[in-house]
Amino acid sequence: MINERLLKIYLNDHLAGSVVGYELVGRVLSNNQEGELGNFLRELKVEIEADRDELLSVMKALAMRPDPAKQVGGWLAEKAGRLKLNGRLRGYSPLSRLVELEGLCVGVEGKKELWLALERIASEDARLARFDLDGLASKAQKQRDELERHRLRAAEVALTA
Repeated sequence: MINERLLKIYLNDHLAGSVVGYELVGRVLSNNQEGELGNFLRELKVEIEADRDELLSVMKALAMRPDPAKQVGGWLAEKAGRLKLNGRLRGYSPLSRLVELEGLCVGVEGKKELWLALERIASEDARLARFDLDGLASKAQKQRDELERHRLRAAEVALTA
């Protein structure tokens, strides 16, 4: 039997995380528009938004409302993350790119774990059966793999200059 109260908290926490991820990918993209990384980030931004919409659909199917305070908290957390020192007084640095890509890696990994957790409990609630949770987890793993490739390149650039 599903614990509705705890599941609602869990889903809202992940929804707040999706706000952080969407804002963060937008920030990384604004500083990395060109080339392969820029192309990937544009696609990732669209996919993160689609995944957030899918999470909202799951919540709706379970008759759970989003917690606006948590979403605002996620938005504020991403903005606060911009205050991290990057080795330069002004402007974007290669370290900024590395740290931001690492943040996206953590977020996408968490999203994958969300889909896997829901898949694990789907047999307990028929309302979850209509969602392709395995497919969503696989998509998140592909995103994570591609992020890792870009993160390692960013590490090489940032840490060997």
